[in-house]
Amino acid sequence: MFKISKLILVIGSFCICMFSCKKEEKYIEKTSLDWKSTQDFYLQNITKSITHLDELLSHGVDGDQAKEIFIQARIAFKKAEPYASYLNPAVGHRANGPALPVYKEDNGKILKPVGFQKIEESIYEGEVSKEEFEREVTITKGLLINLQKGIKKRELNPQRFFVATHQQLFRIISLGISGFDTPVSHLGINETIVSLESLEHVYQESIAFLIKKKNPDLDQKFKTSIASAIQFIQRNTDFESFDRYTFIRDYMNPVTRNWVSIRKESELWEGVNTFPFNFDAPTFFETDSFNVTYFTPATNRNPSEKRIELGKKLFFDKNLSKKGEMACATCHIPEKAYADGLVVNLDNNGNKLVRNTPTLINTVFQKSFFWDGRSPTILDQISSVFTNDKEFDAGVHQFSDAILQDTTYVRLFKDAYGTISNRNTDVIKAISSYISTLNGFNSKFDKNMRGEENTFTAEEKQGFNLFMGKALCATCHFVPLTNGTVPPFFTETEKEVIGVPNKADNKELDNDLGFYWKFKEELHRGMFKTPTVRNAALTAPYMHNGVYSTLEQVMEFYNLGGGGGMGFDLEHQTLPFDELKLTDQELNALVAYVKTLSDGISETY
Repeated sequence: MFKISKLILVIGSFCICMFSCKKEEKYIEKTSLDWKSTQDFYLQNITKSITHLDELLSHGVDGDQAKEIFIQARIAFKKAEPYASYLNPAVGHRANGPALPVYKEDNGKILKPVGFQKIEESIYEGEVSKEEFEREVTITKGLLINLQKGIKKRELNPQRFFVATHQQLFRIISLGISGFDTPVSHLGINETIVSLESLEHVYQESIAFLIKKKNPDLDQKFKTSIASAIQFIQRNTDFESFDRYTFIRDYMNPVTRNWVSIRKESELWEGVNTFPFNFDAPTFFETDSFNVTYFTPATNRNPSEKRIELGKKLFFDKNLSKKGEMACATCHIPEKAYADGLVVNLDNNGNKLVRNTPTLINTVFQKSFFWDGRSPTILDQISSVFTNDKEFDAGVHQFSDAILQDTTYVRLFKDAYGTISNRNTDVIKAISSYISTLNGFNSKFDKNMRGEENTFTAEEKQGFNLFMGKALCATCHFVPLTNGTVPPFFTETEKEVIGVPNKADNKELDNDLGFYWKFKEELHRGMFKTPTVRNAALTAPYMHNGVYSTLEQVMEFYNLGGGGGMGFDLEHQTLPFDELKLTDQELNALVAYVKTLSDGISETY
């Protein structure tokens, strides 16, 4: 691994200089709202990034200035990223996404990795040919040109501005400081300064004059919070020892709170619920920071309380199954955090099922369901349980009259749908509506991050910092949801190949093929959805096959580098093969942190 201490010093010096110059920068006082200068800022910087990529092509991967040029290209991109990626999320993510091959479902082709992360890997780790490097840079440049065209073509307006800046604030806490953005060079912490300064710049260029007139104290609070956050970063830019807990809680949260207040004070845009975020939530750690509506299938959004009440009763009703012996609650037990505490549960004939039962808490915040990702929506997932001959074994369109023996259903169905339904599809919608209410963001972690408590121990704080940094957990389990639904657009839930063994002795690879079932593509062999870490302390055993009974075993698995690190033949493992080399004390700290993610959601019926 490339030693980056000298490079970090250079970047830190650059950012400090940048910040010092920023203080002296004079803004032209605006008297009317004009988005052009802000749009020009985004356009100028995406153009600069393209120019720097041209420089990289001329210098080559082994050029003396390759790293410096790459850094400048990334800095320019980070300034343009909010608007560029907002306008074209797919291209923006490809330009700055993981250095992994991409499978094209429409034609079955596998695209080689490209984008800034792949270029970073080539420059910092080497072992790439001149021709391959030129291909990586050229394709990445093409992606940026695509983004450039979008910025030129689509005029900035209040909604686009506020959504784009909100997304960038989220990128800072979930992708930038976790190492996801720059996994090799770890430039993400310093780049956070760039993102914060850019936010202040576009604010000054656009709506600052409004806020200064209406609420000058808010204007000053915002600028002070930006300056404080930058100064905190400058005191320690080391990736492994950076205190992310303190930075988010005491520095980024004030920035976010002030930005939400600025949006409201401006009265330019009220916010809508068609995006993942609740734009009125003061931080990303509130009980309502995420919009359930966005994650819910369009055919079942905004359910009534009556439909939820019906769904809750149906969730516990064994008469939904053909044999009358299995309910949703058979495998998803409220007292067990809506898991079951078993390695695997039993099917309707008493035989073992194939996979471990996951929790249903926060399950709505996904774009992929079941361990192998075979269901794209929660409605499809529930339907699959109905039609599975090993579970409910009841057709989706077959309504079981047996449930109407309970006369309270007559009232519940009429209240929910206006009539007594004869379709299981309405049953499925009602159950989905209930499950979508099983959301918990009131853990010890959440309360501490919101500042409602100050009860984190030194060990728990260290565990969070490891989770977000050295241990690399948050590069797959994105904070704060801690699942694999990729921020800030939340349009896909990641699946990974990590090499889970078939027994806890770690001697043999599990033979479950996972997502391989869909395309029979070797890239997907042993690939499974990334689950949430929330409530993990309550939902043992772990992994898709329930192979590990303790969190300590899970941490050791990752510490060894997953299956690849333990010697299994895994050409397409997405987890780094390298050992993390965490000490026993650090592993214990990680476990301590995970335990703070328990909500204790439990209800009986």
